Amino acid sequence: MTSLDKSVLAGMPLVAGWPDHDVEALLKQARAKHFPKGTAVFEQGGEATSFFLLLNGHLQVTKVTPAGQQVVVRYVSRGELFGIAVQMGRAAYPATATAIVDCLALTWPSAAWPELVARFPSLASSALQTVGSRLSDAHARVVEMSTEQVERRVAHALLRIANQSGRKVRDGIEITFPITRQDIAEMTGTTLFTVSRILSQWEGDGLIDGGRQKIFIKAPHRLFVLAEGKSQN
Repeated sequence: MTSLDKSVLAGMPLVAGWPDHDVEALLKQARAKHFPKGTAVFEQGGEATSFFLLLNGHLQVTKVTPAGQQVVVRYVSRGELFGIAVQMGRAAYPATATAIVDCLALTWPSAAWPELVARFPSLASSALQTVGSRLSDAHARVVEMSTEQVERRVAHALLRIANQSGRKVRDGIEITFPITRQDIAEMTGTTLFTVSRILSQWEGDGLIDGGRQKIFIKAPHRLFVLAEGKSQN
């Protein structure tokens, strides 16, 4: 296997502060792989043979419940580790990761994980932070689903995505990857009809601009106030 050039990890938080020889050693067992839009990187229940670092693009992670309902779990952005089932002691992937735009990722064999984390403790630390962040997000969503009205859940979902992957521009925050109203419905445990009604109302109120698979948050503070259930007066 030909080693990748260390420049592929330039600017990645995962290797911030690492000496060049450590970056090169990490890359020695990696290979780069392109995933066209719509391609599944791995599927729920599939054998967890690899783990990944996203170099470019965005992924949607979905899970099918025992009742057959698809749920959008989260999105993966540039610089994130994903598919780290091995870190959690899992032999199979717990969800499906799909490229929602053309993506480029580094992939390592799961069998290399023990050796890599022994040599690079910060890799294990980054993985633990990633898992911890996702668990915290999952807990927050459980609380929202149990206690909040749907309008607040939708507001929280948009803010969560904007915080993770939004791009600040002069007039607000642009969500930089395709996202549909059905996706938002699956994130918030509601129906497409309800999400469409809410987003249409917010467009009329000047909170967002929506288009085909695009959302632009025009008034982030007002959306935050709505998410927290506070008066906007």
